Amino acid sequence: MMDFFFGMVGGTLIEWIAVTCGLINVVLIIRRSIWNYPFGFVMVTLYFFIFWDYRLYSDALLQVYFFFIQFYGLWIWLQGRASDGRIRVAPLKHQTFALYLAITAAAWMAISWLMATYTDAAAPRWDAAVAALSVTAQFLMSRRHLESWLLWIVVDVLAIGLFYTRDLVPTAALYAVFLGLAITGYLQWRNAEKDA
Repeated sequence: MMDFFFGMVGGTLIEWIAVTCGLINVVLIIRRSIWNYPFGFVMVTLYFFIFWDYRLYSDALLQVYFFFIQFYGLWIWLQGRASDGRIRVAPLKHQTFALYLAITAAAWMAISWLMATYTDAAAPRWDAAVAALSVTAQFLMSRRHLESWLLWIVVDVLAIGLFYTRDLVPTAALYAVFLGLAITGYLQWRNAEKDA
């Protein structure tokens, strides 16, 4: 029965568990709930192995970063909760955001070169763009900044194409859902920031 299911929709059991944890994680982030973190830890652990198997090394290494930054994010989110238990959105200056974007562009170029030169990466530049933008987006998310959602929107658009071309169809579908959730997250966090 399971072989029939995976034959019809693609992917493996581990990928579908990672997809499910990812959806729950992002929905809880949109709701500004601290309970997103347990699902995030499981998701990034599973995706490390999935991406490594598919030679998406930048994305595999990104999962290691995600694993450790979640401890930082959890600590920041615990410090930034409102009386209702949900986190408060923190303001970010435009100049600071521009600096983060410049650092991200430099990281993208460096990672692209390293992956293209020293590995058999399947899509070194595309994969590196997803990785570099994701690092910055996750850091800004950990710091509770609205702008993190803008970067996640770009990441999701890039990731849909990357994962689809690598036959990670359930993961590409997950990122299509993530795109809709990122837009929703941006709108909800923007409203929460205005109400603060």
